[in-house]
Amino acid sequence: MNQNELEKNLRAMESDRVERTVSKDKTDKFCEAICAFANDMPNHGLPGYLFVGVTDQGNPSGLVITDELLRNLADLRDNGTIQPLPRMNVEKREFGGTSIAVVEVFPSEQPPVRYKGRTWIRVGPRKALATAAEERVLSERRATRAQTWDARPCRTAELDDLAQDIFRLSYLPNAISRDVLDENGRTPEQQLAALRLFDLKAQVPTHGAILIFANEPLAWIPGAYVQYVHYDGVSLADDVRQERRLTGDLLSVLRASEQLGLEIAGEKPVVDAGFRERTVSEYPIKAVRGRLMIAIIHLDYENFTAPIMVNHFADRLEIHNPGGLYGDLKIEDFSHATAYRNPLIAEAAKVFGFVNRFGRGLAVAQAALQKNGSPPAEFDLRTHHVLVTIRRGGS
Repeated sequence: MNQNELEKNLRAMESDRVERTVSKDKTDKFCEAICAFANDMPNHGLPGYLFVGVTDQGNPSGLVITDELLRNLADLRDNGTIQPLPRMNVEKREFGGTSIAVVEVFPSEQPPVRYKGRTWIRVGPRKALATAAEERVLSERRATRAQTWDARPCRTAELDDLAQDIFRLSYLPNAISRDVLDENGRTPEQQLAALRLFDLKAQVPTHGAILIFANEPLAWIPGAYVQYVHYDGVSLADDVRQERRLTGDLLSVLRASEQLGLEIAGEKPVVDAGFRERTVSEYPIKAVRGRLMIAIIHLDYENFTAPIMVNHFADRLEIHNPGGLYGDLKIEDFSHATAYRNPLIAEAAKVFGFVNRFGRGLAVAQAALQKNGSPPAEFDLRTHHVLVTIRRGGS
């Protein structure tokens, strides 16, 4: 953040790129501001700034800027209530010898951005809910910007190829606020387009819509399934005890993966040194479930026809995911950074209730393994695949 630019915006009394607050815990207000800046309705192409600990006159209020406050502000990005994920920075800055917190929010490449199902925009110096016409402007603007694979049109598909009941009954009510749904009479194409699931210009569903809602996703995306094989020993040469293919629309695959995780877990009671009974697992459900969800969200559906492979051996579980680390994410960043290859798929997993928040999957899985007395998960990160190995525990 450029100090001169920050000071200029801090002092600007009326601006659609600035929000000031003396509060430190008004989460709704903060998230609405982040959402509005990400939508960049005026189309400045420039970041917006939320100044925390600043009066309406642009003066620092004397609020104590703690590390906890900065963490809480940064966590607003990943808590799942703002979709798609905004790009933002959070810093503590000094002005006139007094500290303030600054949240810098960049225009989204995939508008409209929503907070709790509502699209917020800036209208001059104030926030407002976007009208249907304003949402259409944002949707059309998206078509001119860079798009991930899941947001690009699937040109050989049609609206009738989608299971629209799943969209209407299971997805839409959880993705869009009820009052917004009640007040606008949009066509199915417009409803899908507002969620980046239909390309109005090409008049076809996006790849994300096909993966999430198509009756037969494999007709367009051959690798869109999970292959599970349970071996009788410790190598691929051993006899196969069981195999299963998890296919269908995304909701079906997520549900089947969750059930598979429960079956793999192998929970059993044990008695510890204090004669207290506790439950341990061969493979903790949180670790297995988390890795399966992450594999489904991050699979490189565009460039590979191979599915996610889950090989269950006598001593370990191996989860092979075609597609290496995405974008500019490096191996040394893997444990603490996130780059989403398929943001629409990540959003759908959140809407369906299979992901609570983003960026914590690895930490949650490792904590579950430690609590179970299992070794930490092992990661083999290659150019074209990620292999996760979870060793058998439960003793």
